[in-house]
Amino acid sequence: MLKYVLYGLIALVVIIQFFQIDKTPVPTEPSQDFITMTHPPVEIKELLKSVCYDCHSGSTKYPWYTFVQPVGWWIGHHIEEGQEHLNFAQWGTYNEKRQKHKVTECIEEVEEGEMPLDSYTWAHSEARLSKDQRDNLIAWFKTLPHEEEHH
Repeated sequence: MLKYVLYGLIALVVIIQFFQIDKTPVPTEPSQDFITMTHPPVEIKELLKSVCYDCHSGSTKYPWYTFVQPVGWWIGHHIEEGQEHLNFAQWGTYNEKRQKHKVTECIEEVEEGEMPLDSYTWAHSEARLSKDQRDNLIAWFKTLPHEEEHH
């Protein structure tokens, strides 16, 4: 009996490998990109590209393990969710009020250590922000138009 359960599990693992996430790059208009529109200093640009853009733009780099299900489904869901909340590649399509709100959210998320996600930094050690990097990123975000503090 145990042998059949094991065969069934193996068959299930093999079958789910045929159901991959969609990794097709989303076409973007470079003139609408956050970095293009805000002109951050080089060090901030590099931080945004290495820490934020993988999940919050159309330029996701999918590692090998996204081809292994169900891990790929979990990561794909995170990417979809990240782009739904904030897509730097579509920054120019946001109205002014939404841009200010998103900048405020960026400040809060980085200040509180919520971004980048721990689950992302486990696999991407280069995305772990030092205190100085975190402080520099927050300070730069605060130079952009954003909402006044909420109480």
